[in-house]
Amino acid sequence: MALSKVDVANMLTGATPVANGGTALTSGFLNGIGGAQQFRLNTTFTGDADPISSNVEAVDTDTQGVIGSAMTVSSGIFTFPSTGIWLIEFTAQFHYNGNSRTNQLVINTTVNNSDYSPAGKNNAGIAQSESSHTYNTGSTSFIFDVTNVTTHKVKFSSTVNNDSASTAGETDVNRTFFTFIRLGDT
Repeated sequence: MALSKVDVANMLTGATPVANGGTALTSGFLNGIGGAQQFRLNTTFTGDADPISSNVEAVDTDTQGVIGSAMTVSSGIFTFPSTGIWLIEFTAQFHYNGNSRTNQLVINTTVNNSDYSPAGKNNAGIAQSESSHTYNTGSTSFIFDVTNVTTHKVKFSSTVNNDSASTAGETDVNRTFFTFIRLGDT
């Protein structure tokens, strides 16, 4: 008995089921990252900053890419352009000509546009290894469910153990920087 071929693709209407239980949709949905942008500290400062509010710029060199609407920043407070699940990353480079044991970088979030609490924190201690400046870099991240762009905001702080230690900034390269990536809908 000979088997005959059946053209199932031409018999179906709508979405075609696939092996993993989903559907093979081909239009009508957004696929991929919904927003992405970086900011950086463009000038080094000494001591603590809460929030880091001066000399912050959107990265604009070496064909920096941005997806979606831009984040906004005012007095160190960052506002999201849209609701969604956002990945926030903070990387800070510290340096000092001596020892500065605990240099802390913190992601602080609020859900009421007023009371901030630490959501991500890391330390990058410096133990002087030469007779000049010694550097160390730390990073932290947090996935933030931004359900309201008016109330859900973020700021970044930097505290150093030795008041003469510095948080590094530069206008043409990322040394201390903030990354925002919208991963999906809330």
